[in-house]
Amino acid sequence: METRASFIASMRETQQLSPEKDPSPANGDGEHFDSDEGSSIEDADFNWDEFLEETGASAAPHTSFKHVEISLQSSFQPGMKLEVANKSSPDTYWVATIITTCGQLLLLRYCGYGDDRRADFWCDVMTADLHPVGWCTQNNKVLMPPEAIKEKYMDWTEFLIQDLTGARTAPANLLEGPLRGKNPVDLITVDSLIELQDSQNPFQYWIVSVVENVGGRLRLRYVGLEETESYDQWLFYLDCRLRPVGWCQENKYRMDPPAEIYSLKSITEWKCALEKSLNDAANFPLPMEVFKDHADLRNHFFTVGMKLEAVNMREPFHICPASVTKVFNNHYLQVTIDDLRPEPSKISMLCHADSLGILPIQWCLKNGVNLTPPKGYSGQDFDWADYQKQCGAEAAPHLCFRNTSFSRGFTKNMKLEAVNPRNPAEICVASITSVKGRLMWLHLEGSQMPSPEYIVDVESMDIFPVGWCEANAYNLTPPHKAVLRRKRRIAVVQPEKQLPSTVPVEKIPHDLCPVPQLDTTGTINGRYCCPQLYINHRCFSGPYLNKGRIAELPQSVGPGKCVLVLKEVLSMVINAAYKPGSVLRELQLVEDPQWNFQEETLKAKYRGKTYRATVKIVRTSDQVADFCRRVCAKLECCPNLFSPVLVAEVCPENCSIHTKTKYTYYYGKRKKIIKPPIGENNNMKSGHVKPARRRKRRKSIFVQKKRRSSAVDSNAAGSAEESEEDEADAMEDETGSEETSSELRDDQTDTSSAEVPSARPRRAVTLRASAELDRPPVPERARRSRRAQPHSCSEPDKGTPAKEEIKQEEEEKLVLDSNPLEWTVTDVVRFIKLTDCAPLAKIFQEQDIDGQALLLLTLPTVQECMELKLGPAIKLCHQIERVKVAFYAQYAN
Repeated sequence: METRASFIASMRETQQLSPEKDPSPANGDGEHFDSDEGSSIEDADFNWDEFLEETGASAAPHTSFKHVEISLQSSFQPGMKLEVANKSSPDTYWVATIITTCGQLLLLRYCGYGDDRRADFWCDVMTADLHPVGWCTQNNKVLMPPEAIKEKYMDWTEFLIQDLTGARTAPANLLEGPLRGKNPVDLITVDSLIELQDSQNPFQYWIVSVVENVGGRLRLRYVGLEETESYDQWLFYLDCRLRPVGWCQENKYRMDPPAEIYSLKSITEWKCALEKSLNDAANFPLPMEVFKDHADLRNHFFTVGMKLEAVNMREPFHICPASVTKVFNNHYLQVTIDDLRPEPSKISMLCHADSLGILPIQWCLKNGVNLTPPKGYSGQDFDWADYQKQCGAEAAPHLCFRNTSFSRGFTKNMKLEAVNPRNPAEICVASITSVKGRLMWLHLEGSQMPSPEYIVDVESMDIFPVGWCEANAYNLTPPHKAVLRRKRRIAVVQPEKQLPSTVPVEKIPHDLCPVPQLDTTGTINGRYCCPQLYINHRCFSGPYLNKGRIAELPQSVGPGKCVLVLKEVLSMVINAAYKPGSVLRELQLVEDPQWNFQEETLKAKYRGKTYRATVKIVRTSDQVADFCRRVCAKLECCPNLFSPVLVAEVCPENCSIHTKTKYTYYYGKRKKIIKPPIGENNNMKSGHVKPARRRKRRKSIFVQKKRRSSAVDSNAAGSAEESEEDEADAMEDETGSEETSSELRDDQTDTSSAEVPSARPRRAVTLRASAELDRPPVPERARRSRRAQPHSCSEPDKGTPAKEEIKQEEEEKLVLDSNPLEWTVTDVVRFIKLTDCAPLAKIFQEQDIDGQALLLLTLPTVQECMELKLGPAIKLCHQIERVKVAFYAQYAN
């Protein structure tokens, strides 16, 4: 599911913990359960990726957790209809169908287009002009089909009647008002009221209040007991015991507090608490969308006296013989664990046809699992045939049970996160030790008190995928030995020694990076809630970040917990870098002693290797804007590249105009004035000696480029980009480096011709040219010819070659007759045939690549999907980049 990658990529963050409390207690009461005094160090340092790598284990697939999958789904479903403003005529509206969803984004298609997806468009539920079907009629608005299909049907009224018959309309309360755009989990807020079924009597309910919502896992407190936490319960919002307020009265059930708490208050106090909660629920009802995914109970076929096997829910470490002791109705029955002692301890469970943990007799025998005999059983070896004769009871037939062999993809040794059955507020790192049919045996890695492996059903709502706790800002109890591993571990990426050439962030003029004043008083989750952060891809991206990759990022991230939102943004920035390791290094140096920060581990992947570093991230919303500004300053990009401020057309910084003066001055020229000579680099100290000729050649090329920059008006900061082909070596050598990465960037340019050819430096040049539209792109062939010529540091500058290069660049500049986004497959083939890649035109025809697809092609895609060798692939990508540059220059704005 597309929304899932983003979130877990993202898992997305739901209702936060109260900001007045520690955001990650070990249990609901704020006490640390089953953990030693070093647990806070473990919590901060535990990393799932490292743990899986060290143990050689794999994470249970996210798709195996059915309840989590459902909780991530949008309230909007594909196929729903709504009314949306016409793009060509904003005063009119037309009916559209939801094609797919991605968080709060909807992909829509106007009704009448049929299967034609060319006019599909994305819109944000929070900002777009969307309304439920029927809104136009009620508000006297004009319904009019788009101009492109206006002539398609003679009678549009008849068409709409047929198209809307039997269709679902998007819920009105999710398109407007405070619930706009929220998914079911987010609709459940603190203090929401729900009816909870009694654990023993299916016809008795009592109202509970939501104390916490952790990704749909609810901490519930009985109304009337607000002053105590002793009777709090944890249930997932999809549990069939939860119903909307009013359900009990509609079905004529009893509304009484459970027997275990009834004596704690007087009858009058219980009545007052009930009346107050009913009034509150009427004034602030929980939206019915919360319960839309609750499964309907099917009829059971059990009768009193039937025998079965059941997991003992009070001690879920054993499977025992059990009996049906009561049948309430077609849906509910009571199952009691058999106890043959004179004074039996009655352990009963309220069950239904699909209850977890009930199994047919002989299940344990068939699956090689030990069946614990009933207490008081006199025989040595338990045998079902003898036991049935002794009791005179029949076995429950197999049709009474759900599929008992469905494992949902879980296998032995997989890792996951699981609720501690002895402390429901605690979630631990867990390992699957065995899978038998639909039951799993789990070992809790972090539990200090020794406990046997406990049994859960594969569809239990008390198990969660790897990363779920982190995504929902809830404490995960890690393995105890994790702290020892972390103390011994040395980070691959460490902060560099800051030489005088590095401009401290504090010295950068503050007028360069204005801090937007944010009003956080109205944020839903208080001071720990980060506002929405925008990725303003039109802004200057600086020497570190690839503008093309920045353009592919989502427009915004958040709102949500500060650490989670900022960590997601920083991860995206790292992945959008020319050299992820360099950006990771720079991010380590961003800090302020006055920040309320939390250390998080970020990763950079390059050429099959993973590099990690610890980065300080602010925790409160009032520091988010300053944090973003500091990061942008460190990465030498526009302060608004990612910030709480949305840049619509023109950046307030005018960064597209001032890239050569403002940014280059503060980030480039200052460094060059006081930096040591290039010869005194770190190659000798790192033990990696490179040929002197190569260093000299780099310097001469850089000197010539600087001279030529005045003629061709090239960006000094832009010329400071490194070759990605040297990244692996640089990353391995950089730990002990005394020369900062910024110096390397200032004194070396692309050297990919000396190693394996790469298309990326060429892409960097063309994308930079697209950001500075008045500047022609530098052709790759010209750059190669310049790199191939040996130069000396003292060689005098010659004006003639520079003029010839300028002329060649002007000749190479591509001018498009039409927008590539509108190109058909035939148009693309025609263009390719006009280039030196004409033999490849047939592939474009066979693959049905139109203009939109052409602009999305990259070197890896071309190599993989077209099965081209590196040389032809690079040539082809060069032509594609020319189209992209021309597109940015002529049509992007």
